[in-house]
Amino acid sequence: MTVSLLYQILADAIVVIHLGFIIFVMLGGILAVFFPRVIWLHLPCVIWGVAVELIGFICPLTPLENMFRSRAGLEGYRGDFIIHCLEPVIYPEGLTRQIQMILAALVVLVNMCVYGLMVLRTRSGRH
Repeated sequence: MTVSLLYQILADAIVVIHLGFIIFVMLGGILAVFFPRVIWLHLPCVIWGVAVELIGFICPLTPLENMFRSRAGLEGYRGDFIIHCLEPVIYPEGLTRQIQMILAALVVLVNMCVYGLMVLRTRSGRH
């Protein structure tokens, strides 16, 4: 295996980790319903994900991916992971700050609903 191939594999692994993190932020509350200890990992991830969307800064995984791509002799990209990799798939054309705010609110809303249901379920005595 050449060094450049290793860097390309690492860059691709970062993309998979990044996507998994985004899915966990959005839907990890459902996992927490069945495995309550996950809450302690999930809530900080939600806070981070919402902060990235609201503040508009770039997740550290993006520069790491770009570094590996560069070392593999490939071209990196500007901006963040969401705009580069996911926007064409899940976001409408012309991503705006307003859309990012809506997405952050959606993450908060989904997770509030899941955790709210968990609280109600606990209070009613059903585990």
